[in-house]
Amino acid sequence: MALYTHHLPRWKKDEVDEIKRGIAEHTLVGVVDMYGIPASQIQHIRRNLRGTARVKMARNTLIEHALNELGGTVAALNEHAEGQSAMIFTNENPFKLFKLLEQTKTKMAAKPGETAPEDIVVPKGPTTFKPGPIVGELQQVGIPAAIEGGKVKIREAKTVVKKGEVINKKVADALVKLGIKPMDVGLLLQAAYYKNTIFTPDLLAIDEEAYYNNIVLAAQQAFNLSVNAVIATPMTVSAIIGRAVREARNVGVDASIYEKDIVDLIIGRAQREMLVVALAAQGRGFELDEATLKAASAATAAAPAATEAAVEAKPEEEEKEEEKKEEEEESGMAGLGALFG
Repeated sequence: MALYTHHLPRWKKDEVDEIKRGIAEHTLVGVVDMYGIPASQIQHIRRNLRGTARVKMARNTLIEHALNELGGTVAALNEHAEGQSAMIFTNENPFKLFKLLEQTKTKMAAKPGETAPEDIVVPKGPTTFKPGPIVGELQQVGIPAAIEGGKVKIREAKTVVKKGEVINKKVADALVKLGIKPMDVGLLLQAAYYKNTIFTPDLLAIDEEAYYNNIVLAAQQAFNLSVNAVIATPMTVSAIIGRAVREARNVGVDASIYEKDIVDLIIGRAQREMLVVALAAQGRGFELDEATLKAASAATAAAPAATEAAVEAKPEEEEKEEEKKEEEEESGMAGLGALFG
């Protein structure tokens, strides 16, 4: 018989052995706090966890005996077995277990002496109460209550207890009457042992949406870096080639290199430059021939803000290429999103 349990009565030894078997048969074992949970809710939680996790209620001393007998890194769970503890066994990973336990929590009324888990705010608006002593009771705890339209109304939102403060009896009674249930009641995971590592709640309580968004942002930045640094990958090579083609075309247009793929762009830019000059000349009193005037008027209608900046405007074909590039990059990023979605 193990040194730790040789002096224990049979029923306690059986409890210790059951805890040890649970640890041996599962990939994850955790210590949970059950303080303040009504018996009816414990049964409800057990039903919800059935098939996924098993809760074993035991005295802290027996949990300590079992962990010490097993020894090794799992014995470190003893440091987290405080209050009204119980063991939980599962084959899920610790992050899934933490999320599952959070989902089993329900809201309950606050009791005098409990600590506020978050700021407790009484919202602004009407209540169901008729005029009476309730107005004075609410005002005594700092809730701005008044009578309006034959009903008691809260004139403005009020924080009655800040996070970490103790809830006194008067505030607790007022919250009950207002139907405000600020307390999260459920199994509180104190620590989980998984693959020779102890996980505490601060490591497991992650914002999944923020985590996902960070991954997507990192993927987008990596994509842009790859394109700008010309690091060809299966995902970025199309965008890199497309960018090179556009840059080469722009150089050809700027240098007036008469190649068959860009000669139309050069002519189109020259025509726009000519129309800008024609409009400027018209503004100084010169008369334009009918064809030029018609072309200039059409250009003005298409681009009311046409000025000398039109000399630098991109040819329509370039704009189409830009749109195509954006579509290609968006398509590439959609592929990245699919990897994480």
